[in-house]
Amino acid sequence: MAQVNGMPVRPLGPGGPQVSLFGLGSWNTWDRMTPEDAVVLLRRAVAAGVTLFDVAHYNMGPHAEQARTDIIFGEVVRAAGLDRADYHLCGKLWLWEYPTTSFEQQMTTSLERIGTDRADSVVVGDYMSPPDIERIVTDVNEQIRAGRFAVWGVNNWVAADLARALDFAAAEGMVGPIFAQLKYSIARRTMAEGPFYLPHFTEGRLALQASDVFEGGILAGRKFPERKIGADPGGIRDRVRAAADVVAEVAKAHDATAAQVAIAFCLLNPAVSNVLFGVSRLEQLEDNLAAIRLADEHGPALRTALDPLWADKAINADGSW
Repeated sequence: MAQVNGMPVRPLGPGGPQVSLFGLGSWNTWDRMTPEDAVVLLRRAVAAGVTLFDVAHYNMGPHAEQARTDIIFGEVVRAAGLDRADYHLCGKLWLWEYPTTSFEQQMTTSLERIGTDRADSVVVGDYMSPPDIERIVTDVNEQIRAGRFAVWGVNNWVAADLARALDFAAAEGMVGPIFAQLKYSIARRTMAEGPFYLPHFTEGRLALQASDVFEGGILAGRKFPERKIGADPGGIRDRVRAAADVVAEVAKAHDATAAQVAIAFCLLNPAVSNVLFGVSRLEQLEDNLAAIRLADEHGPALRTALDPLWADKAINADGSW
């Protein structure tokens, strides 16, 4: 497996760019550090080969919180002295207020807030009402032609809509989605490993970008997070908390941390292109980096121990509610 600074890299989907196996997310992250600590953490991440950063402007729908985390990320990049070529910027396009707020407007605002002229990839966010797939694909491709980013993925789309997007893009000679950012963890597996998304991964149409791998920190040992965390599809959070106790036992048996076990689980899935996690302290980053060796040395034993913790089997595998 190819590596950069000791960090494995994998393609972000068919024909996509090589990206670091680990990526740092931005939600409730950069604004929980002092500027000095954030610069130290960013420099260490890049030195370790962690060069994908998932950064968004949280301002719509359930994320209408006007966080400054994306602005702070841009400030930290400049303070750390990073060149634009040193990192992969994965942005977000939201569907909550689309098309009233166009993709062109969203990208202009997002890039200005970060202080750069382009992203490398974007994730087109999830939705609550039926989307206009053909318009979405067309508008995404307009932004690609404008040089705003090169490739794109989807976030928790209903499988039928994803299939329509892939088919429409192919028929029209447009760039289709090449990766799916899904909630994927020890407890949440049904969409990623179910009969709708799994064929896209196994047949090489998409890569999997694993997000919310700690369930807001619960699987890493913080069973009752005080900060806002992600949605709870299927209402299984109590079962996730129960699973966290077993994860802690598995971690202890392997002289590891719960966070390392949670990440290592994701690494055992060959469909995973990269794993996203948030850190706000340097020691968290250092701890997480060790998950690669844990997966390499104890993969089969971990999978056996963690398989019974699959908690979301009752949800719709196609992503519908």
